Amino acid sequence: MSVNTNNAYGKISISDLAIAKVASYTARESYGIVEMVSRRFTDSLALLLKKNTGGRGIKITTSGNRIYVDVYVIIKYGVNIGAVAESLKEAIKYKVEAFTGMIVNTVNVNVIGVKL
Repeated sequence: MSVNTNNAYGKISISDLAIAKVASYTARESYGIVEMVSRRFTDSLALLLKKNTGGRGIKITTSGNRIYVDVYVIIKYGVNIGAVAESLKEAIKYKVEAFTGMIVNTVNVNVIGVKL
């Protein structure tokens, strides 16, 4: 799927993978995030086969001009999980909205584990 918009110059279509890559880069830059976790077995298999998995740990769902983001992460031990998750939500929402020009309706952070 993709997000579509029209303007005076024509139609713009942004793929879910492009949105997932923006969200993934944002998450990796965030304080307290150790790594992104594969959400499906096929993601793990693609990693083993060295396929490009730029949106690893991110699930994008679009509905009209609304974007829903699910993030699967491992957080650093000793940080406040609530604060890191809230900061990650705000950062992803800001960056994806700036990138697409669309509204990010929800960002769900799924903490899969903790690592030293």
